Amino acid sequence: MAKLRFDALHVLLNRAPGDIPEPTEKISDYYGRNVFHDSAMQQFLPRSVYKRVKECIDTGERLERRLADEVASGMKAWAMDKKVTHYTHWFQPLTGRTAEKHDAFFTPTEVGQSIEMLGGDQLVQQEPDASSFPSGGLRNTFEARGYTAWDPSSPAFIIDSTLCIPTVFVAYTGQALDFKAPLLKALHSLQEAAVPVCQYFDRNVNKVQATLGWEQEYFLVDDALFKARPDLALTGRTLFGHSSSKGQQLDDHYFGSIPDRANAYMREFEKESHLLGIPIKTRHNEVAPNQFECAPIYEETNLAVDHNQLLMDVMEKVAHKHGFRVLLHEKPFAGINGSGKHNNWSLATDTGVNLLSPGNTPKTNIRFLTFFINTIKAVHDYDDLLRASIASAGNDHRLGANEAPPAIISIFIGSQLTQVLNDLEKRVTDKDMSPDEKTDLKLHIGKIPEILLDNTDRNRTSPFAFTGNKFELRAVGSHANCSSPMTVMNTIMARQLKIFRKDVDALIKKGKKKDVAILTVLRKYIVASKDILFEGNGYGEEWVKEAAKRGLSNIKTTPHALDAFLSKSSVKLFEEEGVLTKEELEARNEIYYENYQMKIQIEARVAGDLVGNHIIPAALAYQQKLISSVTGLKTIYPEKEFQRLAKPHLDIISKVSERVERIQTSVEKMIDERKKANKLEAKPSSLAYCKNVLPYLDEIRYEADKLELIVEDDLWPLPKYRELLFTR
Repeated sequence: MAKLRFDALHVLLNRAPGDIPEPTEKISDYYGRNVFHDSAMQQFLPRSVYKRVKECIDTGERLERRLADEVASGMKAWAMDKKVTHYTHWFQPLTGRTAEKHDAFFTPTEVGQSIEMLGGDQLVQQEPDASSFPSGGLRNTFEARGYTAWDPSSPAFIIDSTLCIPTVFVAYTGQALDFKAPLLKALHSLQEAAVPVCQYFDRNVNKVQATLGWEQEYFLVDDALFKARPDLALTGRTLFGHSSSKGQQLDDHYFGSIPDRANAYMREFEKESHLLGIPIKTRHNEVAPNQFECAPIYEETNLAVDHNQLLMDVMEKVAHKHGFRVLLHEKPFAGINGSGKHNNWSLATDTGVNLLSPGNTPKTNIRFLTFFINTIKAVHDYDDLLRASIASAGNDHRLGANEAPPAIISIFIGSQLTQVLNDLEKRVTDKDMSPDEKTDLKLHIGKIPEILLDNTDRNRTSPFAFTGNKFELRAVGSHANCSSPMTVMNTIMARQLKIFRKDVDALIKKGKKKDVAILTVLRKYIVASKDILFEGNGYGEEWVKEAAKRGLSNIKTTPHALDAFLSKSSVKLFEEEGVLTKEELEARNEIYYENYQMKIQIEARVAGDLVGNHIIPAALAYQQKLISSVTGLKTIYPEKEFQRLAKPHLDIISKVSERVERIQTSVEKMIDERKKANKLEAKPSSLAYCKNVLPYLDEIRYEADKLELIVEDDLWPLPKYRELLFTR
């Protein structure tokens, strides 16, 4: 019965540690080699075409169809120089991962002959079937027409022998069926809103872009052990498994020496990433055993999202070569930390300024405070929407679990900046300030960089924290597509900046000087949004009570969090900013509800299978051994002696029977609830799975994990935590 487990351990123990090849090139020698980036475009495109493509990328304008053929020809020539034979439109459907359909360059010309072709029509737009991707009712299965359209702002790249062209994915009606299209619209809306605000301070600013630096956490598990765990293979997490005696309590894995096999793996996936222009710079051990993290240098948000999606694919492919499986589930193991994907967000101008970085003068710091305070106000007004953007079945296990930010959205800015805002609130009034007051305030504002220089306080329990020159959204799940929270973040910021500009201009029209008008409006925003600022322990019960007093939501489960997408304010926001229509929002929610319901359904079915075919048989086999032992004792000992000696055996036999009975009862009840939930529509079904099915998974696990401590090790069928987490 336990053969699979021990076969897996045999493979692991006899696995070669893996050589770590010495690098033969500097990273700078091959970085971006497989990307159709700026220098490649200059080499393979006519100069006039290159200049026009760059203009379109910078301004967001459409590239004329007459130039598409020349771009396609140059792109094909570059790819074929690298032995590429196929091309694909690479897109991000609402499954959360990437999708691609490969077509060969070759085109038959006559019998037995062919040529390689990639025309402008194939580059700019394709019509893949793609009918089985989730659409939330935007199209019927028999209406398979969906279009992929080239995104020139994200450069094409090569994977193996295929040219990958980043695209959006839309329905025949133009409605978005992916994550990229709404993100691009949100970024465009932000650009339109931020430039006029920047021009209060610098007329030379003509472009503002959101930047993103993600941090990717993940676990590595030996492939043989992974295959011996059906729950890991089918759900991404362990549905059963008692915690190991040693876990993460010593903090000895965190930032420790990276194991040789893991290091060899990291070096290879980093090289593959660098070839694709993904600027991975950091690697280290994380807190939990066998947990690691990598992080890049920040990039423009759309490109950063593409790179993160691409990286997850690269990590999984390279892991197979090293005998590993990468676990990107937010909570693959109970009792130790799960994995997140911190999103470090900021705003940058075409003049080289980070708008969330303090400067050296009152003028630059008023600009800093403008974008800093407007960010706080945007998150305050749409905190439930931001919470909805990070909701998933996996992330529900992690948020608020004393290892990750709580489900309550709050903002940490540090004691020094809190004092700056408090001072600004007290000093600025609707009345005109005296010259001395203006001078004093500007001197105070001018000290912000000096104040932040020694600002070392951090708060790892905050879901949205200011970290010196950016905000860090720490609550994103490790498996998530960053587009969802980034679409929300950039949309709410666009809306807030437009409101800010309107408020400031209204005061200027009334005769207020520009700086006074700006500071007056900022003061109003400080007062209106201060409830969301919190510097304390986000894990404490005191904060839960305090947050409730402040009117902040504490939405712990995905089906309830998703309601925020369809609130009146959210629908109005997305429609007026031109990001998503109400129909698109309804479709996405339908997909998210179904996805949640199906994930819990799969977990419930896997749990039922494992206890019925693995755990209970192992427990009964052990119980039978004990019964045989008791029978043997009875034949050789007098009754009184037998009763004494058999008592430990009988106690264990009784415990096994009781736990098996409780497991069977819970499984039967869970199946009944699952059947009821399956008859409902998407939203009520997801709510039923959350309320009525999910709790049984915890009940069943509790009893099964207790059996793991009882049953003889040789009989236990599943690799244990001590094996999964402490093998190299």
